[in-house]
Amino acid sequence: MTQHLLTLACILGLAAGTVNAEAKTPAQPRAVAARGALDAEELNNISVFKRISPSVVHITTLSVQRDFFSLRTSEQPSGTGTGFVWDDTGHIVTNFHVIQGGDRATVTLADQSSFPAKLVGAFPDRDLAVLRIEAPATKLPAIPVGTSRELQVGQKVYAIGNPFGLDQTLTTGIVSALNREIESVTRRTIKGAIQTDAAINPGNSGGPLLDSAGRLIGVNTAIYSPSGASAGIGFAIPVDEVNRIVPRLIRDGRFIRPVLGVTSGPDNLGKALGAPKGVLLVNVADGSPAAAAGLKPFGRDRSGRIVQGDVITAVDGQAVADLDDMLSVLETRQIGEKVTLTVWRAGQTRKVAATLGSSD
Repeated sequence: MTQHLLTLACILGLAAGTVNAEAKTPAQPRAVAARGALDAEELNNISVFKRISPSVVHITTLSVQRDFFSLRTSEQPSGTGTGFVWDDTGHIVTNFHVIQGGDRATVTLADQSSFPAKLVGAFPDRDLAVLRIEAPATKLPAIPVGTSRELQVGQKVYAIGNPFGLDQTLTTGIVSALNREIESVTRRTIKGAIQTDAAINPGNSGGPLLDSAGRLIGVNTAIYSPSGASAGIGFAIPVDEVNRIVPRLIRDGRFIRPVLGVTSGPDNLGKALGAPKGVLLVNVADGSPAAAAGLKPFGRDRSGRIVQGDVITAVDGQAVADLDDMLSVLETRQIGEKVTLTVWRAGQTRKVAATLGSSD
């Protein structure tokens, strides 16, 4: 038995020696195949990311929490999102819902330097907000601004953001549809939204949607997904809307909407009264632009009978089906600007000029 064990040990030793001897020859890696030049699409993807990613920032919101027993306060992260540099004075654009509920925010730039941010202004009806940081202008390359007016279904788009907290992520896709309607945090309808299949995940909100030239064409704001992750249906606020609202937020600290000074009745009231679709007036404020233009609300006389009032059916030739429609049109105008209202009363239609007032 002992002799057999010694023989086996010798055999194993010889085998090990053989393996060790062979191991002295270095293992050779496979030869690397030639890659060839990158194609035009890949080169453009790389170019857009390199040029625009320095303009994209990461936003962290913090909320103050008080300990029930010790009454000590502490700051806890309450949310994250994306934003982008609007100008070299430190204005940062993002979604309102990214900062909503936070007590303060921190902006981290592409070089990983962080700065406390102050809220300049917000317009929740369009889910937009502007922050400002005190940073050197050399760290603040403003994003190039394009237009959403000329977009076409099928053209290529890019989204840069911080999905799931992963910094500086690029996804690509196409414009899937135009003129979509999405709901803002105030339940106002955001019209003209861009639909895209570029992957937009939690953390991408507030980030830029770009065209193939690297120009801003929208602000990524929402996804349609049962799971909360990207399902290939994302939405962005069109840049023409952004470029109209952001300068006002920077100038005034909030969006001051031009108004007519009217109150609208519910949609079913117009149908019951046999009135056309539009803004059925149930109140006209004294001294308001509407009052100056001679508009009258529906009401009742002393015997309780309905007194015919006015229904605004169009503003500057653009049809308005309800109050939300009219507010969307008025938001594109300036305070003090004159508009032409198409007004229906008792079966008769007329045009009325009115000078817009301020909601302030």
